[in-house]
Amino acid sequence: MKVIALHQEEKDIIAQAADNNRHAQQKIYSKYAPKMLSICRQYVKDVHQAEDIMITAFMKVFTNLRTFEYKGSFEGWIRRIMVNECISYLRVQKKVNFLEDEFYTEDTFNNIESHFSVEDIQALIDSLPDGYKMVFNLYAIEGYKHQEIAKMLGINEGTSKSQLSHARKMLKEEINKLKNYENGTE
Repeated sequence: MKVIALHQEEKDIIAQAADNNRHAQQKIYSKYAPKMLSICRQYVKDVHQAEDIMITAFMKVFTNLRTFEYKGSFEGWIRRIMVNECISYLRVQKKVNFLEDEFYTEDTFNNIESHFSVEDIQALIDSLPDGYKMVFNLYAIEGYKHQEIAKMLGINEGTSKSQLSHARKMLKEEINKLKNYENGTE
């Protein structure tokens, strides 16, 4: 039995795509587009706009494939481009306002009731003001640290922490409202 080096196959496809091989680019797009669309959708409510952003980001992926150094996962590299493209889009649209509020409280927010659907949770996140939502996504979903978020968004680290704290508080309030509504106690 022969073992196929899957990692080498991916390297070959990346190299072919970097040489503008459309078939290789299509393979990459087909493999990663669904996940990358969901990432874009986390930042942008409108699915059509999220798709446009994703396509623009994939153009950047294909344009910059030669700069990928195989020092991390290829998917992670693509993901970072998607997130940066979403941030750029929101900046250009001037849809993000950050309050320079450095007061924050550390809050635990780890256990969302499992009976909420992904759509319910996404709707709750979508209801956040754009600044809160962006910091929440970067911190809670993407795993960036406040120092990295502050640098990416051009804000103070304290502002990042404050935005996250406010986002968590708003989400907690909305979850409690949903729980109360479901239990008939609202």
